[in-house]
Amino acid sequence: MSVTQAQADMRQGYHSGATGILASALAWSVAAGFAALASPQQAVWALLVGGMFIHPVGLLACKLLGSRGAHAKGNPFGLLAGASTFWLIFCLPIAYLLSLHWPGLFFPAMLLVIGGRYLVFATIYGMRFYWILGLVLAAAGFALAALGAPLLAGALAGALLEALFGIACLVLHRRGAGPEAETRLHGA
Repeated sequence: MSVTQAQADMRQGYHSGATGILASALAWSVAAGFAALASPQQAVWALLVGGMFIHPVGLLACKLLGSRGAHAKGNPFGLLAGASTFWLIFCLPIAYLLSLHWPGLFFPAMLLVIGGRYLVFATIYGMRFYWILGLVLAAAGFALAALGAPLLAGALAGALLEALFGIACLVLHRRGAGPEAETRLHGA
């Protein structure tokens, strides 16, 4: 399987990752609700617990939209996706410990971590789109931290940015149905 074939398989199998981004937006939205209506620690836990449901919700959405919700056996990018998931999980305790001392920094830290993970998705899916998404999330996280933004602002930023990029990715996926469009839209 060539790199281009492996990337095309990942795009086809996972709806170019759009469903995962939208599921993530949902988790961030729930966390924003807790940030607005409950305590900072409940908002933190809402994102941590909600994050555990991003993959299964994304897979369900894939299947509802007509994608397999899986990649071909032997696709090496499946291993890369798994490795990037472990990297994300390894960062969670640090972000959580940060939240115990400076709750307002939890969501900016998570934006940086998740933004970094999306940079890996640029290779997995063969889409430059993920460079933009990753860098925008990281920049937002840095800006929110530098400005000392309130907890709610960080959660809302994550929810809004992921929702907007999720919709954009869904549109790109639908436009990229043919091989010529894949090359143009995904940089394959």
